Amino acid sequence: MRHLLLVTLVVVLVTGCSGAVAQNADHSGGSGPFTFVTGRDTTGYLQPLIDRWNQTHPAEKATLLELPEAADEQRAQMVANLQAKSDRYDVLGLDVVWTAEFADAGWIVPLERGTFPLDRFLPSVTDTAVYRGKLWAVPYTSNAGLLYYRKDLLAKEGFNPPTTWAELRKQARVLHDRYGIGGYAGQFLAYEGLTVNFAEAVQSAGGQILNRDGTQVTMDTAKATTGLDFLVNGLREGWIPRESLSYKEEESRLAFQEGRLAFARNWPHAYGPATTSPIGRKFGVTRLPGLDGPGSSSLGGINLAISAYSKRQKSALEFIRYFTGLENERRVLADGSFPPVWAELYDDPALIKRFPYLPVLKDSLLSARPRPASANYNQLSLVIASAVSNALTPPFDENSDDVVTSMKGQLNEIVRAR
Repeated sequence: MRHLLLVTLVVVLVTGCSGAVAQNADHSGGSGPFTFVTGRDTTGYLQPLIDRWNQTHPAEKATLLELPEAADEQRAQMVANLQAKSDRYDVLGLDVVWTAEFADAGWIVPLERGTFPLDRFLPSVTDTAVYRGKLWAVPYTSNAGLLYYRKDLLAKEGFNPPTTWAELRKQARVLHDRYGIGGYAGQFLAYEGLTVNFAEAVQSAGGQILNRDGTQVTMDTAKATTGLDFLVNGLREGWIPRESLSYKEEESRLAFQEGRLAFARNWPHAYGPATTSPIGRKFGVTRLPGLDGPGSSSLGGINLAISAYSKRQKSALEFIRYFTGLENERRVLADGSFPPVWAELYDDPALIKRFPYLPVLKDSLLSARPRPASANYNQLSLVIASAVSNALTPPFDENSDDVVTSMKGQLNEIVRAR
């Protein structure tokens, strides 16, 4: 079965490499109403921001098209549209790991660096929008995983927020036993979220999966096995609830804010809704724990790009300039709890007063690692998510070392096929 999956992935990879990278783009024409397509807004912050643009640009109104919540499903719908060379999508909200693939296929157009104040953005976020030396998108939001915890329950038990896996395991088990709630959960359904959670576990054990440009598998088997065992043992021992195997971001957010979890790994956007949830202000956030100390998140976020088939490229470009500007980025944080890309906003006293987690988030972002800028990232992610899902599924009869060894072999074959 695994061999069949690998063969299928390699065929998809080889047949998908025929796209040519676009070399030039003309943004001088093409004004008028346009569409902005991105993943589903689960917080309700996005449409009001678009309405502000529409009020001052009545001849260039933006229409929001929301795709499913899961990144895999978003990508599938975007790819289908772009492969058909449809002009329905104008501005694309891309997961940061899609830049290389979409540029390599010729689906998005290059942008002029000087058009945007990139030097005022967080270090490293601009790199997620660059491929083969060209800027293909503009960072809109950044992202790093955080550990949400029930500070009221930790205080009752005399615990400090955990900084290591051993501390997390101990506290999660105690809180599970004494309060009848799940100990810890992340995003463990077999999709891109599971790839991210596994990558963070590997990084937090001192390893990595691929090099920065995605051309070489650099995974240390022992460290990757340690990271995988952290998750497997949590499920086997029961402090990670088995229902979390069906969790994406939204399911894990709801489980935590409804009081069904003591700890949860999630993105910063979960902070705002939690403050008005049944647990109110009884929670805190900290960096993800690791093997021997604070761990390392995967760098996430959304970049805005222009479809190569858009007939409204001038309006699309102006919208991106506006939407990634300083004042709109402030609203992205204030109204949506999404991490902005402007570095100075993380040091704003008024924002820190309202969002006390900003210093922790800044540290998490600076210590986060970007995912590989690989045109075949989707195939790599599918292999990882499938292998890790098998290991996490009861009755846990797969040896973690064997899973990692097999996964490494499949990743090598995909990278070499490229």
